Amino acid sequence: MRMGDALECSVLVLNRFYMAVRVINARRAMTLLYRGCAEVITVEDDRYSNYDFNAWCELSQLLALEKQPDEDYIRAVNFEVQVPRILRLTRYDKLPRLTIRFNRKTLFARDGHQCQYCGQARPASQLSLDHVIPRSHGGRTTWENIVCSCLQCNSRKGGRTPAQAGMKLLNKPIKPASNPTIAVAMGEARYEIWKSFVQPVAKT
Repeated sequence: MRMGDALECSVLVLNRFYMAVRVINARRAMTLLYRGCAEVITVEDDRYSNYDFNAWCELSQLLALEKQPDEDYIRAVNFEVQVPRILRLTRYDKLPRLTIRFNRKTLFARDGHQCQYCGQARPASQLSLDHVIPRSHGGRTTWENIVCSCLQCNSRKGGRTPAQAGMKLLNKPIKPASNPTIAVAMGEARYEIWKSFVQPVAKT
């Protein structure tokens, strides 16, 4: 993985009480770690280990000797630093945010980057958001009326309802119970460690 890609890896952030509060990219995570605002958390055999910036850099040099497929590294001047998977904010006491941001990223994540009409999975650049009930028909911009759609299906449907366009939804759009971007990341082996702090989202 290139350095630019590694800096965009996801990092789970915990508050001071080890409760998951958000997900950030590795670039932001390394800044917080370097400034002493956070520490790296690792989990092995259900035991936590904590590392400040210097300790994590030292450990990274050892880990880099035998890199594993699910690890990512950022190259410094004279050595490599492993991208942490979990950070704990040392002075942040607030509880996790209960509301889930309503935006393209979370909507695409909720639908698994899969067009809800034809079922094809596409990169974000080839997807759009579709009002199931068009705004011209009184449809609202809500979790329950927006779905992920490929550009072709969106164009085919136009300003009609699915029934009028002869199209069928794969899944009924609903508001997710938890942050769907976390659920998507947890599907990758490299974020398996997150399960120690975040409950997997049940499939409905």
